[in-house]
Amino acid sequence: MSYLYLTVLFPLIGFVLLAAGRNKLPENVAAIIGVGSVGLSALFALIAGMGFVANGSVTQVQHLWTWFNVGGLAPGMSLHLDGLSLLMMGMVTGVGFLIHIFASWYMRGDEDFARFFSYFNLFVASMLLLVLGDNLALLFLGWEGVGLCSYLLIGYYYQKPENGYAAIKAFTVTRIGDVFLLIALFLLYQQFGTLHIGTIVANAPQVLAGDHSLAIWTSLMLFLGAAGKSAQIPLQTWLADAMAGPTPVSALIHAATMVTAGIYLCCRMFSVFEMTPEVMMFISITGAVTLIVAGFAALVQTDIKRILAYSTMSQLGYMFMAVGAEAYQAGLFHMLSHAFFKALLFLSSGAVILAYHHEQNIFKMGGLFKHNKFLFACFAIGGGALAAIPFLTIGFFSKDAILGAVWAQGQSVAVYNSLYWVGVAGAFLTSIYTFRLIWVVFFGKENTPYHEIKGATYWAPLGILAVLSTGLAYFLKAPVEAVLNSAKIPAFIIPEALEAGVHGAEYTAVGIALAGLVVGVILFAFAYKAVKAFAETSFGAGLVNICRNALGFDALYNIVFVKPYLLIAKILGRDPIDGLWLVLPAIVKGGHSFTSSRQTGSLREYASSMSLGVVVLLMILIVIQVVGK
Repeated sequence: MSYLYLTVLFPLIGFVLLAAGRNKLPENVAAIIGVGSVGLSALFALIAGMGFVANGSVTQVQHLWTWFNVGGLAPGMSLHLDGLSLLMMGMVTGVGFLIHIFASWYMRGDEDFARFFSYFNLFVASMLLLVLGDNLALLFLGWEGVGLCSYLLIGYYYQKPENGYAAIKAFTVTRIGDVFLLIALFLLYQQFGTLHIGTIVANAPQVLAGDHSLAIWTSLMLFLGAAGKSAQIPLQTWLADAMAGPTPVSALIHAATMVTAGIYLCCRMFSVFEMTPEVMMFISITGAVTLIVAGFAALVQTDIKRILAYSTMSQLGYMFMAVGAEAYQAGLFHMLSHAFFKALLFLSSGAVILAYHHEQNIFKMGGLFKHNKFLFACFAIGGGALAAIPFLTIGFFSKDAILGAVWAQGQSVAVYNSLYWVGVAGAFLTSIYTFRLIWVVFFGKENTPYHEIKGATYWAPLGILAVLSTGLAYFLKAPVEAVLNSAKIPAFIIPEALEAGVHGAEYTAVGIALAGLVVGVILFAFAYKAVKAFAETSFGAGLVNICRNALGFDALYNIVFVKPYLLIAKILGRDPIDGLWLVLPAIVKGGHSFTSSRQTGSLREYASSMSLGVVVLLMILIVIQVVGK
């Protein structure tokens, strides 16, 4: 336990060294610092985890110092280790370490190599602070650190204006969610008198029972904060544009760190949410809508990374659907399996992009199978896990557990039964766009010359992630459930009377997912000309355009929020308040100019002016007298 702080400290030291050295550091030195610091973090996370298990999985807290003490609010810089934080810490450091190794190969030759790894290290440190903090103030510090690093990494290639725009968009949209989270923290402190997570979780059933409407607002603000980081409707628009960053950034953000923060927050604060069944249902509905919208969007994308980005959004929808159905452990296990296969897919896509000279359009690739069968195997395993191919991949065991739990919940609450079918439809779409991606890249017509890629730092991380994405990783399920039970994260108990029905629901989901795979084969392997012909019709082109733009959320937000904001900014840019106050000196200046112009030195003009003034004064007096009578 005494080593726990080192998991955060090493990436922070790496950040400081890399930020201070910047371009003065040789590439190899920067790579050793960047990769080595996260490797040491992963090592001490393993040591801390082994100690935690050896001590009987008893929750432990390492208090470092008191952060501040204001009006009785005294959050500590304290690290909290239980089953849930152990799972998150292992995922962040383990998968993060593999991504760092790959990045040391992928980013080789970049002129800002050290700057990239400094941001990467700070990102990992912030995420660890988020998941290990024992109070919501410390969690929020890590939350904001992750948001800052996402801005820096998405806009890493800042020379291109569109990359800067994508970074600003990600920062702005996630900040909206952060405002909701901050409101939730205020509400929680008002009701509990503390931001200590353990105290809030333990006392939520008693404290929140008194005012249900206040409990609803608190839960809703917490969820909206989570939705911003985890890209759920209506705060999902930033995620696809985040592909502007280097591919290892996409792997880190979309696999093991930032987007999982919202899932972690909801599971960590489960007792608060369970006091408001209405919000729980809303969470599941939001997840279901997000996964189906993202599925349709992924179906027609041409950028290899955007396809994977929308698939991330879709899989996060499944996780939130699980959280809303109280199947926390199923959602967390899918989060872990998703970290494995999505990191594999993103890193593999990075290798594909380099092999095709930084080309990202899948229709400008093609024929990769004959050149690189290792990458095909990685894509096939990762894609199979994404599509939940039964028994062979980890995705089957995690996704079907979610759908089974949602179906079981639907036997008592009808809404969840409908959500189950939405989830099944999402699985159908996932199979289609996954096959489309693999078929076009590996078996389509070769349109760009292939460039040979090699190196242990390229294939070793992919090989490890590929193994973890297969059905062999099912052995992790029991340990994950054990540590989550120790953290008192509720397991979803299926009534004995529903067990057969749940298995039937899972088999149905598998069957429909496999049917989607068959449809994908038919559409893209045998009837692709018909698909292209349909896409060229007016109706088909319109449908493709709607899906490619993810049902037009960006266009809607541009009209409703962005343009009015820019108009207001333009108006305020001219400073109308200062312009209003300048009226007074303008009047004084005008009066001075007028009176000065009358000083002519002519006695006749002065006498005429005085006479006119006397006449005007007499007329005013006469009017006053008349009105007075």
